[in-house]
Amino acid sequence: MTGELMDWEAVYREQGAFVGPPPWNIGEPQPEITALIRDGKIRSDVLDAGCGVAELSLALAAHGHTVVGIDVSASAIARAKQAAKDRGVETAAFVQDDIASFTGYDGRFNTIIDSTLFHSLPVEARDGYIRSVYRAAAPGASYYVLVFAPAAFPFPDGALPADSAPIPNHVTEQELREAVARCWEVDDVRPAFIHAHLSDVLSRIPAVSLDDYEVDEKGRLKMPAFLLTAHKVG
Repeated sequence: MTGELMDWEAVYREQGAFVGPPPWNIGEPQPEITALIRDGKIRSDVLDAGCGVAELSLALAAHGHTVVGIDVSASAIARAKQAAKDRGVETAAFVQDDIASFTGYDGRFNTIIDSTLFHSLPVEARDGYIRSVYRAAAPGASYYVLVFAPAAFPFPDGALPADSAPIPNHVTEQELREAVARCWEVDDVRPAFIHAHLSDVLSRIPAVSLDDYEVDEKGRLKMPAFLLTAHKVG
């Protein structure tokens, strides 16, 4: 999807190519990120980059963290604010803005989490995004990026039905390392999974066999991914 931006307003209004909630909204944080929370890897304040409807932000707040979620979609931000209100959460704030150019948080965040955002950005927006979150990071801040690996969508160009939503960019480990290393000190990139309700979407693509994917205990596909860990020097 180089140069193409998904219609995020339509996505979060549950219109268009997806019927119902987006496949990556699984009702909880991605398990890879939950493991970071459990293992004490998250320090406040936290930036949830591309927060969507804020499943991650609200979970972080429930664990005692102060969180700011930023997303380009007004509909997603409205739903996030309503969810925080409904749950009585007071330590999570939500802002509609372009994650590739936002300002106003210089040096604030000790942890920045990108849970499935990077691969959704147009390639030409990556540099601005990396610089923006770096500017918002405090010295010594941790940066985590969970991104689809090419093996998540192992079908050729032209395999998608005409009415399908754009698929995420294929991101190789080298691409991910090089993009982040322009500003950050990369500590590790390891294989991971993104859990998603993508069975209905992928079953419409003749080139795809669902038997090639693992399934978790809740019936969600485990899509091959990378988890990058980096930090801000200083």
